[in-house]
Amino acid sequence: MFLFANVSARYLSAYVRQFSPTRLRDRLLICDQRSVETALIDFHTHSTASDGALTPSELVNRAAAAGINTVALTDHDTIAGFVSVAHSVPSGMRLVSGVELSCQWGRVGIHVVGLGFDPTSPVLLDHLDGLDSARLRRAEMIAQRLSKKGIQEALEGAMTVAAGAQIGRPHFARWMVKKGYVQNENDAFKRFLGNGKVGDISTLWPDLGRTVETIKSAGGLAVLAHPLKYRLTATRLNALCAAFAAVGGSAIEVINGRPATGDIKRLVGMAVERDLLISVGSDFHRDAEYGAGLGIDTERFLPGLGVWERL
Repeated sequence: MFLFANVSARYLSAYVRQFSPTRLRDRLLICDQRSVETALIDFHTHSTASDGALTPSELVNRAAAAGINTVALTDHDTIAGFVSVAHSVPSGMRLVSGVELSCQWGRVGIHVVGLGFDPTSPVLLDHLDGLDSARLRRAEMIAQRLSKKGIQEALEGAMTVAAGAQIGRPHFARWMVKKGYVQNENDAFKRFLGNGKVGDISTLWPDLGRTVETIKSAGGLAVLAHPLKYRLTATRLNALCAAFAAVGGSAIEVINGRPATGDIKRLVGMAVERDLLISVGSDFHRDAEYGAGLGIDTERFLPGLGVWERL
């Protein structure tokens, strides 16, 4: 087993090309002889500021109670939740500035997590203002499309559910369940709001390059969120990762929720191949029977690969 301390992703990439793809993926993930302290972190979480169930304070307190060393609150297109708890973090835990930004790569809607940025950056705040307007326009378009399917007053209903939070499709889904249009939120996405359905509108977002540049201009690191969630072919996923690296992206999220071990290995290999770091998160929104809880154990990863080592 080989060990590295504070190695660059570029050096590691050059070194591991000696190994076959299968051996490479296995070695990148497993390091039984680690002597450094394991970090329990979570760099992808959501609160009621966007579409989560816990208030920012409740989420941070739960993370602290779970023994998480470092957490980032990454609400969709808003830092309001982070700002509200930035100065009241429980003792012994570090809160990293975070946000999950909506953007566009070609005709595909993509999410990029920003970490460790200056929350007062004028460039970032202007970008967020633009996304706020885009989200409202998208909500109006979703409601118009739903009305053609016989679902009336969806915008008003979704805004009531959002209660001032950054409005998104989950708020439409919850309202549709409440009104009896669908049996549950999954059904709402399957029939009306999911990819390729009438409520799937993603052409209003800024492009990938502009989004990454905004995060970098604010002093942060850009992370490609849940790459496998976009359901791209292998060729298209490789192209996305290459494009992300080309515009200055910093890391790929290799754990999101509860992925299969094979998926983690695949994404770690893709990150190293492109000289990118790796990031991990639960993508926690609410308690669910099969959902991931807060906190990711980073012990399996070799030193020098994690974005958490740069923040």
